[in-house]
Amino acid sequence: MARGNGTSTTGAARRRMPSRGAPARSARGAAAPRRTGRLRRVFGWLALLAGIAALFTGAAVVFAMRELPSFGELRNAQPGQTIVVRARDGTAVVELGPSYGEWLSSDEIPEVMKHAMIAVEDRRFHYHFGVDPIGLARAVYVWATGERRLGATSTITQQLARNIFLNSNRSIDRKMREAVLAMALEAKFSKEEILELYLNKVYFGGGAWGIDSASRRFFSHPATDLSTGEAAIIAGLVKAPSRYAPSADVEAAVDRARIVLRLMREQGYISPSEASVDVSSIRLKRDTSSNAARYFSDWVLPQLDVLLPETFEPIEVWTTLDANLQNVATRTLRDNVPAGAQGALVALDRDGAVLALVGGTDYVATNYNRATQAVRQPGSAWKLFVYLAALEAGYTPEDRVVDAPVTIGEWTPRNANGRNVGEMSLRSAFAFSTNTVAAQLGNEVGFNTVAAMARRFGITTPISTTPAMVLGTSETRLIDMTQAFAAISAGGQAVQPYGVVRVTTASGDTIYRRESRRVTQLVPDYVAAGITDLLQTTVNTGTGRAAQIGRPVAGKTGTTNSNRDGWFLGFSSGITTGIWMGRDDARPVAGLQGGTAPARAFSQFMRVAVADRPVEPFMTQVQLPEWQLEPDAEYGFGNPDEYYLVDEEGNPLDPGPRPGGADPGRDAGPEGEIALPPAPGQPAAPSPGTPRRPPPGPAPNDARPAIPPAASEEFLRQATGRQPAPEGPPAPPR
Repeated sequence: MARGNGTSTTGAARRRMPSRGAPARSARGAAAPRRTGRLRRVFGWLALLAGIAALFTGAAVVFAMRELPSFGELRNAQPGQTIVVRARDGTAVVELGPSYGEWLSSDEIPEVMKHAMIAVEDRRFHYHFGVDPIGLARAVYVWATGERRLGATSTITQQLARNIFLNSNRSIDRKMREAVLAMALEAKFSKEEILELYLNKVYFGGGAWGIDSASRRFFSHPATDLSTGEAAIIAGLVKAPSRYAPSADVEAAVDRARIVLRLMREQGYISPSEASVDVSSIRLKRDTSSNAARYFSDWVLPQLDVLLPETFEPIEVWTTLDANLQNVATRTLRDNVPAGAQGALVALDRDGAVLALVGGTDYVATNYNRATQAVRQPGSAWKLFVYLAALEAGYTPEDRVVDAPVTIGEWTPRNANGRNVGEMSLRSAFAFSTNTVAAQLGNEVGFNTVAAMARRFGITTPISTTPAMVLGTSETRLIDMTQAFAAISAGGQAVQPYGVVRVTTASGDTIYRRESRRVTQLVPDYVAAGITDLLQTTVNTGTGRAAQIGRPVAGKTGTTNSNRDGWFLGFSSGITTGIWMGRDDARPVAGLQGGTAPARAFSQFMRVAVADRPVEPFMTQVQLPEWQLEPDAEYGFGNPDEYYLVDEEGNPLDPGPRPGGADPGRDAGPEGEIALPPAPGQPAAPSPGTPRRPPPGPAPNDARPAIPPAASEEFLRQATGRQPAPEGPPAPPR
């Protein structure tokens, strides 16, 4: 029974137990609805989020569309002022800022240009709403499959939005704003208006913005005349303007254009025969701009802030620069500047027009302008002002001076060769740059007088008045020294360097034109003739012999201690050129002297500069004024015509009669003192600062009418303590 019952119980139990598969199938059946519910909820949330995003996007697009400028405002907006610097012959030598050509309406833009741009940049341009979903989905798929990184998917409209409103940062935030603005543009403007804006504003490299500027920049004609091959070249530039621009790499530009032609053929814009055009045969505009002119433009352009009224429209600056001479000047410095040193050159025409200005041997390596910014010691070139002061005080080139040891205070100058040769002419002392004579002259005329002469001729830097200043210890600029020598070339008339002739707008309106300046005579003609005589002798027989060019040249060398600076400044046939060489750190340069590399560079440059000009002899005949030809007793008082009385405001007064017949205009000296003649038989006492020099000799008795005495004899006897003159005829001269 027990076994039977047990067996029966066991069997009953087995019959009541469910099969193992039934519960599993039931569980899966219950789980499937749960998973479906979760997916539905996920998709629901996603749809809700998408709806919210679409709502916010739509609101953002509507708001952006309302805030967008009008088509006319977008057309006139420019990111910056464009400046074209032109040489004197009209050649564009420097182009700065965005360059815009003529605005072309949609009807004026060649269809081949539109097709080329759409084919290479946005093939579904006419079908999307500012953002291309198909292109975006494909880019995401390519990125998700790991074949390559997520590529750019910007449409033409997005590129326009970025160019006008945004920057080029690759951030999610910027891309989202770009998409919103693109859709706003599509909502507000037609496809033709968007394409017109794009083609007139997109950057094509080489400083060219818009297809007309690019066409003129690369092909020398307006965009309305673009051929199929030229349109392909321009359309291919947008992807990478700096890489594909013809001005940077012609071969890369041609290869890129071939891709554009293939895409145009594949999309049906051109026939196979049109796609086979040889773009390598297209004539490109020769790039006439170069870094050689950048030193000049760096000097000229800041002057526009003073010359022009405030303007933001494109301008063209017409200058005095001779593009050929600028290249010659650049090459000249590279050929002659010693290794490890730098150089600068300034060339002025007779009226001050800057023909060439180079501030260094390589603008790319260093744009520091040594011609207009660097201040260096001019060495013996400074003696120009010492001898000008001496000539104005009465010296002539033939006067005898003495090269002998001299000490002024605690300063004892020495000559470069360490020797003294004794008596010599003033002309020889200047030609061989004798330091002891320059020191004596400076001491005689006064160091303040030399400094004032330098100021008169355009030196703007601080000037020392210690004795050593006569040897060029005061630092100055090359352009200022060149200006001073140009004034000598002009016969003693002031010369002001200038570079801007006129400024015009893109429409041709003149907003600035240089006016002629009033002529100012800095020194009398005879002083200019005398210093020209000295300068010409320096080149003919003195320290500047290496500067000869086969026609009359006048100039002066300059060398500083330990050969730290070398200068040569001179003129011929109306062109004045100044050259400086040295190191920026002022370390010595072996063998550098003014009469070596600088003088040779001057010769090399000037042979080209004056080649087309007539040979001009110098006016070196010194015609002394009448007052210097008078007897020595009267010579010491200077020019009688320069004596006059002034009121408190400096206006000349009519002297009128004085008691005793005295002429106040003749007798009044500095600070109102009475100028007295010397006692009989004594030389005239020179006025302060007047050097002692051999008398020029009396004029013949009949050369001029007798001048009545300025004061009575009794007055003079009492004032000077002289004895009365003996009666009877005067003793004959011995």
